Amino acid sequence: AVFSMLTQGVTNNVALVDVMEDKLKGEMMDLQHGSAFMRNAKIQASKDYSISAGSKICIVTAGVRQREGETRLDLVQRNTDVLKHIIPPLVKYSPDAVFLIASNPVDILTYVTWKLSGLPKHRVIGSGTNLDSARFRYLLSEKLGVATTSCHGYIIGEHGDSSVPVWSGVNIAGVRLSDLNPKIGTDADPEHWKDTHGAVVKSAYEVIKLKG
Repeated sequence: AVFSMLTQGVTNNVALVDVMEDKLKGEMMDLQHGSAFMRNAKIQASKDYSISAGSKICIVTAGVRQREGETRLDLVQRNTDVLKHIIPPLVKYSPDAVFLIASNPVDILTYVTWKLSGLPKHRVIGSGTNLDSARFRYLLSEKLGVATTSCHGYIIGEHGDSSVPVWSGVNIAGVRLSDLNPKIGTDADPEHWKDTHGAVVKSAYEVIKLKG
């Protein structure tokens, strides 16, 4: 995410904070070595939250590792405990920042962050089902053999196992699939599109299993 923001010119000033000092330094150096492809980027890293002072946006990805077979909801208490140590100092040094939460379970932890921060609700945002929707569009493209950018569709609700695909809104280059297949996404669907949403849910666990 940081690399994308730097290369796309979203920002040229990034401060990384983590408790794992060696890993943190490695991440910083890795990004710094790519500075030639960025716009005069300033990349810093520290265990001390003061390095983040005056941030406009704080992106929170911290959390315990999700174990194989463990659902996102299983992480609630452990990651709530993690956020209790992270959010107060971030707010202290960047009281005017917008907080973007990506830690799992993201919907619950976005609420937890809002309560811990004391910030107005419009300044605490979760990544929600953005990743689910991106996976959905990719899998649509794989099934149909067309470019992902031509596939449009959204997953709504809670990020993860209980997410909901909006089949009525799925379109390929402007053509709604529900016009071609009125039973899309139902048990009576002859094309078994329901399996595509199942693959969206399962893919996260597959990634965790493969990447460790």
